Amino acid sequence: MPCLTGSSLPRAGVVRPSAGSYRPVVSSPHAYSDVVSAALTALDEGRTPERPVLREAVRTLLAALAERAPGRSVEVRVPPYGAVQCVTGPRHTRGTPPNVVEMDPATWLAVATGRLGWAEAVTEGRVRVSGIRADLSAYLPI
Repeated sequence: MPCLTGSSLPRAGVVRPSAGSYRPVVSSPHAYSDVVSAALTALDEGRTPERPVLREAVRTLLAALAERAPGRSVEVRVPPYGAVQCVTGPRHTRGTPPNVVEMDPATWLAVATGRLGWAEAVTEGRVRVSGIRADLSAYLPI
């Protein structure tokens, strides 16, 4: 008797899912999600957010930046929580990228949400930039 497991014929009583993504439905990261709001509230109150909350807030906003400015020519680093490559242009593949933006988590939250202007953060030295493409002002606030 032949095995029918590889058959393209539908079996009785089996409902096939419609064509589409195999991934479950997950809401996209939103700039003002609960975790971002919790981190901003803690910072506004003069407290340091709990480490997991701060980490997820930073990563949520980095993902939103990567979505808003797709590409791989600028690396945005927020140590120790995350880094993304974004902005269209020449792709970086090895070694230290020519266009780097780096800042601490609190500064990233402030800049990404519009509480601190990009130019002001760079002028104050809260954001370290290198390279000709490292100006993110066109993509911020998220």
